[in-house]
Parts: sequence; C-alpha cells; structure tokens
Amino acid sequence: MASVPASALLETTDLTALFQRQKARSEALRREEAAPRAARLRKLGQWIATNRTAIQQALHADFRKPALETDVTEIWPSQTELKHTLRHLKRWTAPQPVDTPLALMGARGWMQAEPKGVCLVIAPWNYPFYLAIDPLISALAAGNCVIIKPSEMTPAVAALLSRLAQEVFDPAEVVVVEGDKDVATELLKLPFDHIFFTGSPQVGKVVMRAAAEHLTSVTLELGGKSPAIVDDTANLRDAAEKIVWGKGINAGQTCVAPDYVLVHEAVQEPLLAEMRAVMQRFYNPGGQGVVASESFARIVNQHHFERVAGLLEDAQQRGATVAAGGHVDGRQRFIEPTILLNAPPDSRVMQEEIFGPLLPVRTFRTLMEATDEVNARPRPLALYVFTQSKENQRYLLRNIPAGGAAVNETILQLAHPDLPFGGAGNSGIGRAHGYAGFLAFSNEKAVLKQRTGRTGIKSFYPPYTPKVQRMVNWLLKYL
Repeated sequence: MASVPASALLETTDLTALFQRQKARSEALRREEAAPRAARLRKLGQWIATNRTAIQQALHADFRKPALETDVTEIWPSQTELKHTLRHLKRWTAPQPVDTPLALMGARGWMQAEPKGVCLVIAPWNYPFYLAIDPLISALAAGNCVIIKPSEMTPAVAALLSRLAQEVFDPAEVVVVEGDKDVATELLKLPFDHIFFTGSPQVGKVVMRAAAEHLTSVTLELGGKSPAIVDDTANLRDAAEKIVWGKGINAGQTCVAPDYVLVHEAVQEPLLAEMRAVMQRFYNPGGQGVVASESFARIVNQHHFERVAGLLEDAQQRGATVAAGGHVDGRQRFIEPTILLNAPPDSRVMQEEIFGPLLPVRTFRTLMEATDEVNARPRPLALYVFTQSKENQRYLLRNIPAGGAAVNETILQLAHPDLPFGGAGNSGIGRAHGYAGFLAFSNEKAVLKQRTGRTGIKSFYPPYTPKVQRMVNWLLKYL
C-alpha cells in the first residue's frame, strides 16, 4: 500500500522499511531517461483532473475553502507546474554544455543533472494539496523517490493525498505517511538525500538541525512579514484590489500574503477608502456580512483562531484602531478581513507573522523611512511595491532584500513557473518551481572531458624547469 497510518508506523517501525525500500528502488530510477519520469507526471496530472471535485471537497472540509479558490490556488498552480515541467523535462535532463576557457583548450565540459535519491517532502496545512504536489513534481522530474508527510491539521486533504499515492504510484517510488509531529520527528531521523520543508521559521530550524546529522541538503520554504509599500504615485484603486485580494485569499493563511502596508502619508485616507470599498465588493456584495460570504475561508483550527484573535486583541489594547472589519466569531473560527491603524511597532501584530486576515497599515514620509522600517525586521519572503515611478521602483527593489518581489501585484510571483521561488535568511533557503525546483532535487554533476595524447596542461607537468616557469608566467599574465 502507498499510505501508512501513524499508529501502524509507531508500532511496527515501518518507516525504516519504507525508506529502505525506496533507497533500493532509487538506484534503478537513477538510470532512467526522461520518458518514464514524464509518464509518472502525466499519470499524476490525469488524477488531479479527474479528482477536481474531491480536491475541492477536501479543502472545504478542512477549513471551508471556497471551491473556486481551491481551483485557483491549489489545482491550477499544480497543473501549471506539471505542464511546464513536462514541456521542458527532456531539455532539463540532457547534459548542459558550458564554455571552455582558453587555458583548457581541447577539453570540453558539461553539467549533468542526476537524482539525489530518496527525498522527504513535509507539506504545510495552509495550501495542503498544492504545497505537497509542487515539490513532488520537481522531485519526480529529477528522478527521485519521495516520502510525503502531509499536515495533520488538514486531515481530509491528508487522506486525499494518501489515496492519490495509492492510485497513481508504486509505493517504492512515492508514499504518503500520515501522522502528527511525532511521526515527522521519526522521519527526520532517517538519512534522506534531500528534505523539502514548507512551514514556519521555528520548525524550519528543527528540520535543518535534523538534516545536519546526515549532512542532508534542504529546501526550506518559510515565511515572515512581507510588506506592501504604496507610494504617492500608485494607482490606489488597483493597489487596494490587489492588496485586499492577496490578504483575503485563504483567509490570510498564505506565506506570501501582504503582512502589513506602508503607505505614503499623503495617500493614506484615499487608499483606506478604496480598500473598504473593495472588501465590500469582494466579501459582502449582498450586505449580509462577510460571515455569510461563500467566498471567504475560515481559520484552520481553534488554536490558530485563538492566536490570530489574540493578535487583534493585543493590537487594540496597545492603541491600534479598527479602520474596517473587526468581527470575530469563535464558533465558526471566523475572523473578518480587518484593517488596523496605528499598531505600535512592539505590538504582536507588528512583531509576528500574522497568517490571518489582519492587515496593519502604517504611514511613511520618505522612501528611506519605509526602507528602514522593513529592513529593521528579518528579510521577508515577499516584497510588494505599488508605484508608477520607475525611480521609486528601482530604489525599493535595490534597497530592500527579500526572497522575491512583485511590482503592482501581490501573490502572483508564486505562480510563475519560470521565476524561482524561495526566501532569504529567516524566510527560507533554496528555490522551488520550474528549473530551479528540478535543480533543488538534483545533484549537478560537473563533467570535464579531455582529449587523449599531448594536451596543453601537460606542458606544466614536472620537472619545473625554467621553461615551465616562463610558460606559467605567460599564463598568469595573459590567461
């Protein structure tokens, strides 16, 4: 079977057996060409297309995610990544030639991608389908075996992923292991060849420490406080629509969601007016209240609901005011999209990654002031710049380090298969998507082929005579 429940694993120590089975199989996969890898990916794509309704139902069961939002944020990006990979796989797996320097004339070199072996994908709860499937696509394209550990916080999707593995893959190649953090801890004790983790920086550190025991390479897709900066030249209606959408999608439970807004003081009020209007158009068009909207998800569980509600309460106690939204209903794990003004810098909502539909808005006078505020925090996963000034765009992109950025947009940089996605420092290590994802699961073997017989480098072999010295002098001067 391709899925093993947590109880069986902890009682029978099947984790090691699963790993060893995949380790043995990985040697055969290492020698495969692109065609059988593509065949696995096509089977995966067919399963996703056939089970669209089941995916929608699983996401709705776990946190009432709207079906259309599941289409846009879980199914479409998975299929986009898969189709992009299939289109380029033959080229990616082929040897990549490199230029040869004059000093090595007669030789030629190339980079040859080879699979790392057995890989662990630890998927998060916020986009539990897509963020399991996306790294799986890259790992299979690179020729690896994969163990997937889905989040226990989204049990319906975890069960769906288990069924996917059973119906599509040989368990010696892809297996889903369900369970809680204890299961994840046991998995991390195994000597994987690569670990792909998506989650918080705190847990990312745990993963990295475990990987260090086996010198296992890692891709860590983490998070942080991603700012949206709106200058006085921005199209405010456009900015409001994109910021509210980026914050409201998945009820704010998105690693690249705008975490706070810095707006030029001259345009704060008109931006707020536009954002209020957008919130009504998106989530309350019938006037029944956002709580009645079928277009707005819920917080994933009671623990996270209480955490986000606590951020709101703490901000208000410290003097922040609610400029829009603010309604909370614990019975539904519902928190309305909420704009907060004047949240103090030391408030929790300005210190912690929010991961919910709260949006603090602060003002700035100069771009340097805005840049200093962002750079006072750890490097964000995403930077959003809203401006019609090319000079302001250049300044902000040049002076604010971030994992990625979007100009006059939010979120969509994540959906571009040719743009590597990942963090910087506290927000992550490594890159995903497209060719970058393929390389993350590959060892880039460097190959140099030299002709036989007399070659240029032999002129420098011992004994080191005056003639050899003159040739070395010439080499250092001209090459």
